[in-house]
Amino acid sequence: MKTALVTGGTRGIGRAIVEHFLDNGISVISTYNSSSTEADKLIERYGPDKLSFFQFNQGDTSSHKQLLKEIDRPIDILVNNAGLGSKTVERFSDNKREQDELLLKVNSLGPLWLCEDILERMKENGKGKIINISSVGGGIFHYPGFRLADGMSKAAVTFMTKQIAAENTQNNIDIYAICPGATETDMFKASTLDDLSESEQETFIKSLPKNRLINPIEIAKLCLFLTTSEAQIMHGAIIDSSLGLGVNPGLLSN
Repeated sequence: MKTALVTGGTRGIGRAIVEHFLDNGISVISTYNSSSTEADKLIERYGPDKLSFFQFNQGDTSSHKQLLKEIDRPIDILVNNAGLGSKTVERFSDNKREQDELLLKVNSLGPLWLCEDILERMKENGKGKIINISSVGGGIFHYPGFRLADGMSKAAVTFMTKQIAAENTQNNIDIYAICPGATETDMFKASTLDDLSESEQETFIKSLPKNRLINPIEIAKLCLFLTTSEAQIMHGAIIDSSLGLGVNPGLLSN
């Protein structure tokens, strides 16, 4: 049975990935930031033999070292999913400079360190898959009004993906980045929808590509495909999974 490390697996896209992997025979090690409530529910549902969770403060060196110490078996798949958004970062600080620092530490430094250290373990095993979750904002295109530190952190993830891909073309380790658009998650609701009235939300969603939000399970299914041998041909790909927002960014301002 393959084992995946999926960061930020208690909600949103991360939770969908955890559940979809487990439903398809992949055991999962995942992380949460503060509360273990949802993690405990998932462990009860799937069983501790298939799913385990660790508290993880992504981008913190001591927490990073502790997580690696806790992982006592080979990792076949790494999914760097955990991250902060322009609004969710406000839960941790009301100072803009501190928020900028957190966005860059959590969204780019944390995934960088995991990629580097898990990659070394994968090389020892002779194989592996790394999937980085970025965003259409920063990862694919730039949008006026999009928070600079947020976009910079997502752009860093796609650059890192391409650089690591370039350095691992002669082995059996594959790496990809997925760049979702407007996805039905707590993070997107906090950054965009919560400040709108119900009618404004309907208007906004209708203005999006395909007139809808992305369902997290759609991203999870894409992740599952990328874990297969058939996806190796896409090594190094930065995948625009935004329903077309990346190729028609003007829709966001209409």
